[in-house]
Amino acid sequence: MDKGGKPREIPIRTNEQRALLDQVRSLSGKGSLIPSNRNYIQQLRIYERNTAAAGLSRMHGLRHAYAQRRYQELVGWKCPSAGGPSRQSLGAKQRKIDRNARLCVSRELGHEREQITSIYLGT
Repeated sequence: MDKGGKPREIPIRTNEQRALLDQVRSLSGKGSLIPSNRNYIQQLRIYERNTAAAGLSRMHGLRHAYAQRRYQELVGWKCPSAGGPSRQSLGAKQRKIDRNARLCVSRELGHEREQITSIYLGT
């Protein structure tokens, strides 16, 4: 995947994720999920109308949910914003695990800095 011209990788961790991606690939082939008669902005507006009609809003929250779930997978405990321990309360070994996980989550979200994860994970 690309964000701002920088490649990023999101690991496929479950059979369900793989099955969904295979299904999407069967629909799109090697083409785009955006129909050829629309540009990105037009398709984005359709997406926004459809999610609003379905009662969904603030879809950026999906990034928060992904970051928090991924952090827990990597470290074995919840992040501070989900009720886990603060970074200050961690021991030296746990702080190193925390930092590595935050760097991983940051890269997967298309960022390069650990600090950006405080928005998603807390401090």
